[in-house]
Amino acid sequence: MLSSFQEEAQRHRLRHLAALQQMSAFPAEETAKILAYGAPLGLLLEHHAQLDRCMSRLQQLMAEAEARGTALPAGAAVLADSLSQSLGRFERHWHAPPGGIWLTAAWPDVLVPEFSRLLPFAAGLACCRTVRLYGLDARLKWVNDVLVDGRKIAGILCSTVLRPNQDRYHLIGIGLNANNREFPAELQASAVSLTELLGDDVDRAKLAGQLLAELSWAVGLLHYDEEQALREGQSCEDGRKPLLLNAWQSLSDTVGRRVEYGFDVQQKPLFRAEAVGLDPCGGLVMELDDGGRVVEYSGEIVYL
Repeated sequence: MLSSFQEEAQRHRLRHLAALQQMSAFPAEETAKILAYGAPLGLLLEHHAQLDRCMSRLQQLMAEAEARGTALPAGAAVLADSLSQSLGRFERHWHAPPGGIWLTAAWPDVLVPEFSRLLPFAAGLACCRTVRLYGLDARLKWVNDVLVDGRKIAGILCSTVLRPNQDRYHLIGIGLNANNREFPAELQASAVSLTELLGDDVDRAKLAGQLLAELSWAVGLLHYDEEQALREGQSCEDGRKPLLLNAWQSLSDTVGRRVEYGFDVQQKPLFRAEAVGLDPCGGLVMELDDGGRVVEYSGEIVYL
């Protein structure tokens, strides 16, 4: 039996999917394709008051499905009101108290590598668009931090798991500061929540439904991009830039910024440069002080 939160979230997911269909700039047939590709995302939603990690619970669900001789449905998602052992990149602690949206969705590894590596961009785009529904000028920092006035309101962590039965899944983890009002001392200057910015709490079930719908659209757009690229016989290496990256870049404030780059930039910064663009494969193009250019496809940046 679904909890009241799950029922509300699913109702808002369907309502927002309908709104996305109405607002789409694509022809009706292409819109229907995009929505069909992303339709499974969030269709199965499990809600918990508290978990250690959503990713751990999803892997447990995968193991249970395998024991039954089946597979976890595409797009299955786990959402928790709070997390006790949440981690970000390089196992950095992620502050996940009650009041936020702490969500992980599983997506089977069915995209070709050129497009599967863009899933973090899809997640970032979905999260940014969701925040903007509340009248806030949310922006994306490469690869997928969501900022409002330079403060982080959401972050994404994606990982890939190979199951014993050889099924491979991408786990898309999203942490969105919603109604959580307090942050540890080290985050108070750099983090912010919706309730701080809006002056009141938001309906978390509605927010979760909107986020799942936006994620469905973004992942569906990625699959649509892949279909078009395969039909045209072109790839990003030929200069074909996916529609998803164009949408991502339109909401980013990274290009034109002075940045410090590193694979683990907090512990081992490598160089400083100006971010000058995004290449067709999602790499960040940076111009060094000596005029040389570097393109990086992984790692992280901080703004200077």
